[in-house]
Amino acid sequence: MKKTKAALSALCALALCATVGLAGCAQDDANKDANQGTSTEQPSSNDQNASEPAEAVELQIFAANSLTKAMADAQALYTKQHPNVTFADTQYEASGTLNEMLGAGQYADILITASKGTMDTAEEEGYVDAATRQTMFTNQLVIVTKQGGPLAGQDITLEQIAAGNYTLSVGDENVPAGNYAAQSLSTVGAYTEPDGATGKDATGKGGTWSETLLPKITFGAKVGDVCKYAETGDVDIAMVYTSDVYRMGGVEICSIVPDDTHKAIVYPGAVTANSENAQAAADFLEWCMTDEDCAKIWQEWGFDIAA
Repeated sequence: MKKTKAALSALCALALCATVGLAGCAQDDANKDANQGTSTEQPSSNDQNASEPAEAVELQIFAANSLTKAMADAQALYTKQHPNVTFADTQYEASGTLNEMLGAGQYADILITASKGTMDTAEEEGYVDAATRQTMFTNQLVIVTKQGGPLAGQDITLEQIAAGNYTLSVGDENVPAGNYAAQSLSTVGAYTEPDGATGKDATGKGGTWSETLLPKITFGAKVGDVCKYAETGDVDIAMVYTSDVYRMGGVEICSIVPDDTHKAIVYPGAVTANSENAQAAADFLEWCMTDEDCAKIWQEWGFDIAA
């Protein structure tokens, strides 16, 4: 009988240990489940960077006067697509004046000129990072007159201008449109360069105007001013860009100046050498050339994207 009681006691002790062990295991599992349900996984540094807003950037652009309307629309679209990027008061001047401003120490992130020659100068003077330079847009040189005026609808030639048949406005030597006009008129003897070069071989700078035409010319410090002289009727005609007809209004095209009488009209752009936002500036220039909605803006204002 004593042996039976002892055996029963041993069995009870084993059962109790098993019960305690099972309870402990169950508690461990519950703790694990609870921890899994409430734990928060720490994101990696890459995940944190991805969720952080992009750093705010303000870009300062120096751009050729003829880009005024188109560039303003492009900047508005870019900020809409990239809210962290805004633009300071963009400076629109004759391309030569923009170079002078950079040479005087004024700050810009981007320079866009209206001629290869002015960008060549900017590169030679160290104003821009040559590695970022690209040809952005093309344009045409046209002869315009006051919309609905007495010369509207007439096909006016370079030969007629050289003969002194009309009063004329062109840009001064600091204005690429004026250089292109001088190059074209050199082909018909109305403008002579020091070395006698004409047309595409001419620079449109440093030469002299014919005695016949010079008294008929009003020079403008910006291509917009040149266009305005024709719009108001201060002159019979002006030589400007196709894009100026779109942005200025009040004038109409009499004729397109033959492309073979002047250098190709191109708009090079580059990041400036001292830009504090070089990557953001380069990104904007690339976007200008590749975004489909932006391409519509350039076309709307009379520019073609360079091939």
